[in-house]
Amino acid sequence: MQRALDRLSSEQFDVLIVGGGATGCFTARDAAMRGLKVALVEARDFASATSAHNSKLAHGGLRYLKNFEFRLVRESLAERRGLMRMAPHLVRPLPFLLPLYGAGLVERLKLKAGLTLYDLLSFDRNRGVPAKLPGHRWLSRRCALEREPVLAGETFEGAFEYHDAQMYSPERIALENLIDADAHGAAIANYVSADRLLMRDGKVEGVSAHEVMTGAVFDIRAKTVLVAAGPWADLFLERASGQKSAHHLIRSKGIHVMVPQISKAGLTIEAGNGHLFALPWRGHTLLATTDTPFTGDPATVAVTEEDIEGFLATFCKYLPQAGLTPERVEFFYAGLRPLVSDGSKDSYNVSRRSELVDHTSEQLDGVFSALGGKWTTSRQLAQTITDALVAKLEKKAPPCATASTPLPGGRFDDFDGLTRGFQKTYPGIGSMRPMAHMLGARLPLALKGARMTDLVKLNQSGDTMAQVLLALREEMAMTLEDMVMRRTGIGQFGPPDAGVVDRIAKLMAAQLGWNDEKTAREIESLEPLYRTAS
Repeated sequence: MQRALDRLSSEQFDVLIVGGGATGCFTARDAAMRGLKVALVEARDFASATSAHNSKLAHGGLRYLKNFEFRLVRESLAERRGLMRMAPHLVRPLPFLLPLYGAGLVERLKLKAGLTLYDLLSFDRNRGVPAKLPGHRWLSRRCALEREPVLAGETFEGAFEYHDAQMYSPERIALENLIDADAHGAAIANYVSADRLLMRDGKVEGVSAHEVMTGAVFDIRAKTVLVAAGPWADLFLERASGQKSAHHLIRSKGIHVMVPQISKAGLTIEAGNGHLFALPWRGHTLLATTDTPFTGDPATVAVTEEDIEGFLATFCKYLPQAGLTPERVEFFYAGLRPLVSDGSKDSYNVSRRSELVDHTSEQLDGVFSALGGKWTTSRQLAQTITDALVAKLEKKAPPCATASTPLPGGRFDDFDGLTRGFQKTYPGIGSMRPMAHMLGARLPLALKGARMTDLVKLNQSGDTMAQVLLALREEMAMTLEDMVMRRTGIGQFGPPDAGVVDRIAKLMAAQLGWNDEKTAREIESLEPLYRTAS
């Protein structure tokens, strides 16, 4: 997969997708698989904003039952199953404990009813998936504390256990969609900014764009344009069209804090009118999540010291045994949820539904916007979008097949068998399992021609120089941040060792033609990722 700059500037496309997050990537794959001529551009890197800065869950939305959003929950549960089928190396079951503290019989019965309904709505959860998700059950105080001592408290009476799923790397799922879209003929490029809609007599003809790294300006011609820009969607459309949009988003800021692992199961904590998660992830715990309205420039969202201190104080109130202090924080990040406005300012209770807007009535014929939604249901939203594009273009196209077609890395029968097979060929390589999680069936592409020194773990992420080389050859890694934060997880557990960063930077410099000054700037560009905002 290479940046298709020449094609973008010289061909006409059926659809141009503006935005390389989850929605854009799933749509590019679906549309390309159905025979549409597809282009996708992303102003930064793929899955570098909301699609990366989340809780890494593929979940049905248990709490949405409180708002009677049964259709959204059912859709989410079905799509959770779909993700486990299409990317079994990247989406795995995760047990959760929902502890009760002095709740009483009525509260316990209410929660049991909700979990029973959750199980019923996911009646097909184990159909065609390699890893099974059991139904919920009650754990006594003793059993729950044997499982998770961190739950201890004077009024602790036990916990409900239920299951959802977790993404090993959301960024890799997005990227694999693009790899498959590319294989089906899509023209794709990161670091290309769409600036202005090209219109003729109220009909879209494409966009004027520029290549971010060189400033080169060119037009991309397309019969339809899909705005899939996440928290920027409404802002982009107003800027690109020069007119006010009738559809607006609520932007909700959620911060996540990484600490040493405090539990083996996910913990769902009822916290007043909200909820908190403690999520085991790759040997650490992600504390999630805040939910506060955000009204600034989406590019400026950040975590402050006050954010972390307040968040940890809240967790300490409900999990005092965890010993969560600022000194234990390993990493942190903030993301923005783009939520479809319902007229209120309540970002916590507003629906996580998605909306596809056809802007024909606004004299923007051929322009569509994908608003809202959540990671888990991105594939279904992409199917809805592609159906609408096919109808708009009056094309004959086959039905959607993405739900039943594995992603490139997911094309294997048994993950453990896959890993054992590679381990037999490369005995003694401790990085094999984490590499298999990241690449799945694509792992031979990294192993081919790799030296033994390229297969040594670079740090606790388990990633290797073989993956770095693959990302340079075939995965459009253009910056050092792309490499350590998205093509690999080297930078996702706190600042990586300076020697590792220097080694990767020198390799990228040799491949991409960076001079010493550019290489130094790339290394310095990682520092803000590990600093709180003032």
